[in-house]
Amino acid sequence: MTSDADQARLKALEKRIAAAKAAHEQQRSPKADSHRQAQLAWRMVIELVAGLMIGFGIGYGLDTLFGTMPVFLVLFILAGFAAGVKTMLSSAREMQAKAGQQATNTAPAAADEEED
Repeated sequence: MTSDADQARLKALEKRIAAAKAAHEQQRSPKADSHRQAQLAWRMVIELVAGLMIGFGIGYGLDTLFGTMPVFLVLFILAGFAAGVKTMLSSAREMQAKAGQQATNTAPAAADEEED
């Protein structure tokens, strides 16, 4: 029913649509990047606060149980702080590795476009 010319035009149109979609997906707005950075910052803050709160809860519970009010509270708050910092650092390394991987993935695509 359709001619070869129509088939060729249809395939050319599909290629142009795919290229336009790929170009649109690669573009990121600065607003989206700022939201992403804020989300990462909040994640790190929450990890630190969660470590502190867990340490406080365990320390307070042990102090209440044993009747030694400030000892375990102080120790476990410090331990919770250390655990929160450790978790924050591992999250930062994870984010840095992900950003490096994205930069590596986009660099060959940019080099291919320059060659054309």
